[in-house]
Amino acid sequence: MNIPKGKKIYFSSDNHLGAPTAEASFPREKKFVAWLNEIEKDAAAIFLLGDLFDFWFEYKTVVPKGFVRTLGKLAELRDKGIPIYFFVGNHDLWMNGYFEKELNIPVYHKPQEFTFNGTTFLIGHGDGLGPGDKGYKRMKKVFTNKFFQWCFQWLHPDIGVRLGQYMSVKNKLISGDEDAKFLGEDNEWLVQYAKRKLETKHYDYFIFGHRHLPLEINLNEKSRYINLGDWIQYYTYGEFDGEVFSLKKFELDF
Repeated sequence: MNIPKGKKIYFSSDNHLGAPTAEASFPREKKFVAWLNEIEKDAAAIFLLGDLFDFWFEYKTVVPKGFVRTLGKLAELRDKGIPIYFFVGNHDLWMNGYFEKELNIPVYHKPQEFTFNGTTFLIGHGDGLGPGDKGYKRMKKVFTNKFFQWCFQWLHPDIGVRLGQYMSVKNKLISGDEDAKFLGEDNEWLVQYAKRKLETKHYDYFIFGHRHLPLEINLNEKSRYINLGDWIQYYTYGEFDGEVFSLKKFELDF
């Protein structure tokens, strides 16, 4: 992708809309939509790197109630021709066609490579990558198992969604709250993952979410690891103007 002059690529992650309650997250949703309104004027593309929702499960004919302002704004941006790319997180990994059909937004379940103006990126949510995180990796195998998903979908949505929301907020293994602390470069498993990837192929930037921390770490003289932070405490996002990547904070209050 070549970025037109005056345009930018934007990156965002970890909104966790709906947590801890729909009422409590409503101001954060309004702030996120205000950010989308702000970047609309010069966005060449928008990358959403997962955990947009604190819980999301797509039944055959039902999706979780709420988030209408966010979904409506995303639909508006797509209708205006702005590309949007969505990467599932560990809270909204049960996506199965709704975003593609209703919003015309491609959904990715694994990290993907992109090149913008000759600059190479590896982009993903970040959960389950690199060494460690073994408890979550075991749990993710259950969550992504087709039989488990088939069983869960037979729960009435009023029961299934409420159960999913409860587990998402209460279970630290799912939420990852205990990981939201900087561990030091040598112990950051996404940094280790990026360094291992560099052993076989060069990337200029590794862009991830999941850690809820705004991080910028030089992996070597030509490669950088970026964690986007979140829209709960930091309200940070990434911006690439075709030459330089910047981590910024959206300051508007609600």
